[in-house]
Amino acid sequence: MKSSGSEKLRRFYDVFSAEDRVIVVINADPDAIASAMAIKRLLWRKTASVTLSHINAIQRPDNLAMIHLLGAKLVQADEIDEKNYTRFVMVDSQPSHNRSFSQFSQFHAIIDHHPLTDINALFTDIRPHYGATASIMTEYLRSAGIKPSSKLATALFLAIKTDTHNFERAASIEDIRAFQFLFKHANMNLARKIEQSELTPEFLKYFRHAFENYRIRASRLYVHLGSVINPDVCVIIADFFMRVHSISWSVVSGVFKDDLVIIFRNDGLRKNAGNLAARAFAAYGSAGGHKSMARAEILLTRLEQEIGLLSDRQITRWLIRRIERKSKNG
Repeated sequence: MKSSGSEKLRRFYDVFSAEDRVIVVINADPDAIASAMAIKRLLWRKTASVTLSHINAIQRPDNLAMIHLLGAKLVQADEIDEKNYTRFVMVDSQPSHNRSFSQFSQFHAIIDHHPLTDINALFTDIRPHYGATASIMTEYLRSAGIKPSSKLATALFLAIKTDTHNFERAASIEDIRAFQFLFKHANMNLARKIEQSELTPEFLKYFRHAFENYRIRASRLYVHLGSVINPDVCVIIADFFMRVHSISWSVVSGVFKDDLVIIFRNDGLRKNAGNLAARAFAAYGSAGGHKSMARAEILLTRLEQEIGLLSDRQITRWLIRRIERKSKNG
């Protein structure tokens, strides 16, 4: 395993030269942020510069706290001029996962733990059996003989906790090994402060809407939130409803900018959220994920072609009907 890790690290380093100006592009969440920070550390003094860039709006309080307290300097992708960079890296995503990635003409290195899609890069390392990309990046650091700083170790530690939901979701022995290693170097006070930064007052109105409008079919709970200030609201509420006794699925949707965003969560018992999301919605947009968590995004213009009037009631009825039908077929 050690030689395999060293070989992957060597091939990763072969992509870059001392003159390269590198940009790491992410869809920012704890795993992506921490993994991007690890890339920056790996390339320190090996390239001319490394810039971290995010395609999404970052509004979740825990993500903002992570960025602020751990010193992750991120630049909005819309502010990036591609001509200023010579190497493009993607971590914790693949190009087809979000339309916003298409603003970049190519990626030279892609490291991810989501199921493999059609990708083309000089270097790829896709490991779907891992619970977090941060676990892969921890292996790279160890293969490079790099002891992570307290802030980097805390970021990676939190990323593994988040993406495995404290190891309640699918994880591998490699995730456990990485977690044990990082535990020795992470700052637990910082980690606790970040984890406790979950909500803002602006989010509370969505909880009220969810409590008043959820629907239950068998053991599935559905709720459409209407327009949301950030898709992360859907994620937080979907996770919350999984705490309800007898609920084995929560499906929470919301409209953000030009998209309908649909978040899937389940209890992981003989279920596959990624497969269901793909069966139900891949024909209309991007859809997929893991066994216990998944996501779909559909352009509102495409949805309007399918169902006509885009009222909250119409969207809710269509979502439930589509998911129930595909669940039976699956």
